Amino acid sequence: MDALHLQDGITHQDNNPQENSPATSPPLPLSPPNGQTLQDVQSQTDSRRINIDKVGVKEIRYPILVRDRDRGEQHTIASVNMYVNLPHQFKGTHMSRFLEVLAEQNEAISVEKLPDILHKIQQCLDAEEAHIELEFPYFMRKEAPVSQASALMDYQVRFAGVRKKDHYQLTLGVTVPVTSLCPCSKEIADYGAHNQRSHVTVTLRYKQFIWVEEIIELVEKHASCPLYAILKRPDEKYVTERAYDNPRFVEDIVRAIAADLEQDARITLFTVESENFESIHNHSAYAYIAGGQEGELPCVSVDP
Repeated sequence: MDALHLQDGITHQDNNPQENSPATSPPLPLSPPNGQTLQDVQSQTDSRRINIDKVGVKEIRYPILVRDRDRGEQHTIASVNMYVNLPHQFKGTHMSRFLEVLAEQNEAISVEKLPDILHKIQQCLDAEEAHIELEFPYFMRKEAPVSQASALMDYQVRFAGVRKKDHYQLTLGVTVPVTSLCPCSKEIADYGAHNQRSHVTVTLRYKQFIWVEEIIELVEKHASCPLYAILKRPDEKYVTERAYDNPRFVEDIVRAIAADLEQDARITLFTVESENFESIHNHSAYAYIAGGQEGELPCVSVDP
């Protein structure tokens, strides 16, 4: 996988009347005939003295280009969130400027461009801190275990970049669907055992590049069985028996993955969470582990 810098203070003085023309009907002319300057409401002061940690735009659909271990690169569509911090003295931020920065990327953005994008957001919005989050489907070709029937599987991947002054951090998150089979059910039942689909999410920071495919393979290794897009009857027999031979509690899954992540010298910080969508209950089973040397990870996820 692949890959958006901030400045002190926020002086929102906008001299572009077009950007701030109010959405009225009929619209105001871009250059008022009497030469007056349109009011910049966002740059007015606010008297409540409350800083805003993040303000910006969410769920922008935008093409991105990411690294693909097998095919070199992969084109996909991301949901993009972009924010800055807002000091207490300012009423609002200029939302259109986020979109203008994104529009400068032409056809697609990549993870490598995130530091530059964040720096530009800082400059355009005169902000000390900028954030960008990308979430998108990532496709990986998998073969069924017996028939070798080949098809694409999709996985949810997230990149979260933040730049505070001159310091940049990137986080990678991958959600992997797997099968889990209950050890208790297998032990006490005369026939079979209940099993279900589970979502395992690994979020991490690293100091050396890590492929998304590596995270997917690590999670699937510690599940009762991986999922496949196509299964013929011999494949269905195989995955049913494999899951039965590898029962896993939700606790087993997160512990096994965390143990491997702890041994990976490239990783500085991680979280592992698993949600099992129980087939015999009207609730999910859930487990979570955080590890690494840097301290606590933010809730969002990402990669360079």
